Amino acid sequence: MPIGLIALALGGFGIGLTEFVIAGLLPEVAADFGVDAAAAGWLITGYALSVAVGALVITLAVTRLPRKQVLMGLLVFFIAGNLISALAPTYSLMLTGRIVAALCHGAFFGIGAVVAAGLVAPEKRASAIAVMFTGLTLANVLGVPFGTFVGQSFGWRATFWAITVIGVVALAGIAWLVPATPRAGAADETGQAASAGARGVRAELAAFRSTQVWLSITVTVLGFGGMFGAFTYIAYTLTEVSGFDAGVVPWLLVVFGVGLFAGNLLGGKAAERWLDPTLIVLLAALAVVLAAFALLAAIPVAAVVALVLMGAFGFGTVPGLQSRILEHAPTAPTLASSANIAAFNVGNALGAWIGGLAIAAGLGYTSPLWAGAGLTLLALVVMIAASGIDRRARAHRQARPAAAAWV
Repeated sequence: MPIGLIALALGGFGIGLTEFVIAGLLPEVAADFGVDAAAAGWLITGYALSVAVGALVITLAVTRLPRKQVLMGLLVFFIAGNLISALAPTYSLMLTGRIVAALCHGAFFGIGAVVAAGLVAPEKRASAIAVMFTGLTLANVLGVPFGTFVGQSFGWRATFWAITVIGVVALAGIAWLVPATPRAGAADETGQAASAGARGVRAELAAFRSTQVWLSITVTVLGFGGMFGAFTYIAYTLTEVSGFDAGVVPWLLVVFGVGLFAGNLLGGKAAERWLDPTLIVLLAALAVVLAAFALLAAIPVAAVVALVLMGAFGFGTVPGLQSRILEHAPTAPTLASSANIAAFNVGNALGAWIGGLAIAAGLGYTSPLWAGAGLTLLALVVMIAASGIDRRARAHRQARPAAAAWV
């Protein structure tokens, strides 16, 4: 395994920690700034929306620059955003810090996925991407509980100081361990002679002429929307339906994080050999698990098992989806990869919105699970269709040279 992947994973860990740890510290932050829960919630919502915007806008802005230097620059802004949050004297400045950090999120993972894929042979791309995203899953497993503990013990600002230090270490790691990437006109990280940077913005936008790129993005929005729509309200499900004490919920989320971690690595390994079949199986399994969770949520043991499986099958799709985007946008992978990161966050917002509507309609705290199962089924249908279209296109391309040989 190239050691540069560890540096990329560390950056992913810090960014993932910034995104998720705020949920556990929201009451302390709200009390410190004297705002209500709804206003404090914008520290989460504003972050997610900024991720989606930054993934596209910033990626387009840096498309002509060497990717290693871009990643380092993004981490500088990430460090600045968390430093602003740690020092913020007002709620408005705190929100500004969150937005600055979030704008780097999508571009870092999108460009980082391309760099990670370029550090290994083409058949190892999915696993390389999975290693990078291991940082994000570890942020859930270890970082969020520890960050919440630090914030509750020493004040929420201490957590953001810790994240700032992690950003500095990740920056040093990428500077030292990630190989220099070529400038425009040189061979890029995937070994192709003409880089996306050389062709500029038009070449990057050309990736969106591919039907398969759009189908992959749609699968990402629906599939991740299904899982995170259910996850958004999981604390209510676990306490109000499964009967767990509120104090147990953080540890149950650690269990969920273990599922994320395992699913990410195993899903990456499987996607290396069978990309589309792996995604189809994982989406089908996720839909079944969400439905089973809804049916069995009142049984505590069943709820815990379903929680682990929901994380495993849901996050198991991530390496494959990112790898699929790279496969179908080979001459302009950077923007397509970042757009898929934006799609993950759009899916998060979509799933949370639909789940919230279901609860508001009086359908109970298992309704987000049912809504998630429905969204995942839609993702499965799109994925099956996309795979079929791709198979027919490949067969057609293979048949044309064979037919020409007989002429």
